[in-house]
Amino acid sequence: MIGIVDCNSCYASCEQIFRPELRNKPVVVLSNNDGFVIARSKEAKALGIGDLQAFFKVEALLRKHKVTIFSSNYPLYGDISNRVMTTLSTFSPSVEVYSIDEMFLDLSGISEPIDSYSQRIKKTVWQHIRMPVCVGVAPSKTLAKLANKAAKNYSHCHGVCVLEKPHQWQWLQKRLPVNKVWGIGSRLAKRLADLDIYTAYDLSRANTKIMRRHININIERTIEELNGNPCIAFEEQPPAKKQIYCSRSFGEKLTTLAPILQAIATYASRATEKLRKQKCFTTGIHVFLHTSPYEPNYYSNAIAVQLPHPTDDTSLIIDAAQQAIKRMYRSGLRFQKAGIGLIDIRPKQHLQFDLFHAGQSKKRDQIMAAMDTINSHYGKGTLHIAAASGPKKWAMRQQFLSPAYTTRWSDLPIINS
Repeated sequence: MIGIVDCNSCYASCEQIFRPELRNKPVVVLSNNDGFVIARSKEAKALGIGDLQAFFKVEALLRKHKVTIFSSNYPLYGDISNRVMTTLSTFSPSVEVYSIDEMFLDLSGISEPIDSYSQRIKKTVWQHIRMPVCVGVAPSKTLAKLANKAAKNYSHCHGVCVLEKPHQWQWLQKRLPVNKVWGIGSRLAKRLADLDIYTAYDLSRANTKIMRRHININIERTIEELNGNPCIAFEEQPPAKKQIYCSRSFGEKLTTLAPILQAIATYASRATEKLRKQKCFTTGIHVFLHTSPYEPNYYSNAIAVQLPHPTDDTSLIIDAAQQAIKRMYRSGLRFQKAGIGLIDIRPKQHLQFDLFHAGQSKKRDQIMAAMDTINSHYGKGTLHIAAASGPKKWAMRQQFLSPAYTTRWSDLPIINS
């Protein structure tokens, strides 16, 4: 049996952990620059506040119903996620972190009844972290995802749904549209509708060979999974990313070159740090810059740059990115966003250099390793490239930012006895 544990309204729940007076109250979390609603507590959803709605369109409704508003606090969410995953790891020898708020657990061989064991998982996460979760358990990953949806949406499940028998998962499949199946998006759902497949149950009854011919091999695996035959293996170590992008909309429109160069240096630093974490090099970068499409004289440009050799050297990548920005910059325009992507990423151990270039020097490797070690120990950004230093007038708006309760000494909660 495979279980999946999913945090309920993860970002909103993270904000409620250190503000217990907000539990059972409407809470929303906004995206970068406080632009869109990206997380809602169940009480906020009940008010009719939709996902990804523009903040300026629903602000009056939020104020009317006294909804508590938060800007995105990613250091807090990341730390709470790590605590949740660490706790969940104690319940299974084999786990897979699927996303910031979801983890698969291999529950094979558990001697305790699965339902009571799943309830114990749910209660433990709440007791240790005060994070509400739902648990879905079934013979395959795809069925476990469906079980988790039932655990969230059917109150009589009390946050846990276990699908052990075919009649149990078939009952649920008949009540769920096909786009609720893991891996079935809106476009694929339209193609399936042309084949008279509308529900998860319809898909589970489809002929695998015909579906493979009309769609692809992945749909065949999904059908097998919907019938309780596991086809999707556990990935205890997540695969390395093939591309790494870092981009942000500026907190205010930028008209001069200097702050844009500083912003792209900061983004390049963040992307390259992620590159080193997965022990890879990049051989090229993709840099883009554009104004707002809602303003006159809209301008957008992008440049792909081939690097002189495979590298994870922040300074080299920053220099290449800034040269690209200088080529794209146009005076007199109000720029809204810039970004960088590390493309053509390759694992370090598989790289083979030619006779005419030795590649990145050991000295640069040591410098990058030292910088990562210092930043890991003393905090992100403690040591950085000079091009990314100084006041950041372009930093994203965070008007409703909560304290970094778990990652900054000055923001530690104070208990009054």
